Amino acid sequence: MSVGILGKKLGMSQLFDDKGNAVPVTLIQAGPCRVTQLKSLPVDGYSAVQIGFGLSKEKLLNKPKKGHLAKSGDDLLKHLKEYRVEETAQYEIGSQITVDNFEVGQKVDISGKSMGRGFAGYQKRHGFSRGPMSHGSKNHRQPGSTGAGTTPGRIYPGKRMAGRYGGKKITTKGLIVVKVDNEKNLIVVKGSVPGKPGSLLNIRPNNKVGNKGGNKS
Repeated sequence: MSVGILGKKLGMSQLFDDKGNAVPVTLIQAGPCRVTQLKSLPVDGYSAVQIGFGLSKEKLLNKPKKGHLAKSGDDLLKHLKEYRVEETAQYEIGSQITVDNFEVGQKVDISGKSMGRGFAGYQKRHGFSRGPMSHGSKNHRQPGSTGAGTTPGRIYPGKRMAGRYGGKKITTKGLIVVKVDNEKNLIVVKGSVPGKPGSLLNIRPNNKVGNKGGNKS
């Protein structure tokens, strides 16, 4: 796997291509991230690179985490993320991971936490069709039958029912990078990404065969 980068979703906008068509895009402030730890096969059992992103208040970090971060720099980082790699020789503790690792036309996979919508019913959460709305009906937005009778006499786990909707990790794959701004640490991708503005995102190269500009480790 290749090392990705952590970022913050700024919001959506649009750009115009060469043909004058409006293209919906998402603006992401990505990095700079600091390499906080290098893990090796002899010591940890696998090779990985750990990076940190975002500033945190000192009172929100415990002593072990402060000591861990002090090995790579002075800034107190809020988010840590680990990426497995084959070799860690090209990375140094304290070095920066920036948007320079990405280029226009490259495909990326972006993970984030979807927007939470609270407790939702069957129609909104799962797209169930509602019952008759005519006079006398008592099944407007009810679930209908939820299981068997006396055998087994219970509802199986995983049954689609009303409950908490959203607020889960979602990965959108194969998004195309349409613009990279090195000065402002911005990555602009075509389409939408999970989460609301200000939410944390994990951007990593899509290493499938045929990916234009994809970084491979």
